[in-house]
Amino acid sequence: MDVSQQTWVSVSLTEQTLTLHKGNEPQICWPVSTGTAGPGEFRDSGATPRGWHRVRIKIGEAAPRGAVFVGRRWTGEIHTPELNRAFPERDWILSRILWLTGLESGRNRGGSVDTLSRFIYIHGCPDGSTLGQPDSHGCIRMANDAVIDLFSLIGAGTLVRIEERD
Repeated sequence: MDVSQQTWVSVSLTEQTLTLHKGNEPQICWPVSTGTAGPGEFRDSGATPRGWHRVRIKIGEAAPRGAVFVGRRWTGEIHTPELNRAFPERDWILSRILWLTGLESGRNRGGSVDTLSRFIYIHGCPDGSTLGQPDSHGCIRMANDAVIDLFSLIGAGTLVRIEERD
């Protein structure tokens, strides 16, 4: 893909970082947490899909920091340590959601490798969560303030490249 004239995002599974680019120039880099199962595209694998993607839908623009999402809908809850202790089994999706769709047929689009139908997001996570190492169910987790910033800087349709190395 020619990204030389675009704002786009790269995710390094090796470095556990997400970088916002303008053309070929990196602008901002944040630590992330990707799939504990490592890289992979298959449904129910818990792995983070590789390749070229696009932000399909942005969710949560008016939600407060720490807003709890279930099924891509704000529950009305704001994440707190007390809520975390009450529901320790929850996979917390907080503050903003950038829902990804794959662009490479057979690799991350269609059939059992479809990123969109796997519900792979870039989203916020509880304060104090592990970032900089794999710790998710396949999504790309960011600190709440970071995902809110990223959300404000990119639009639906922004390209996202997920790779094992930069």
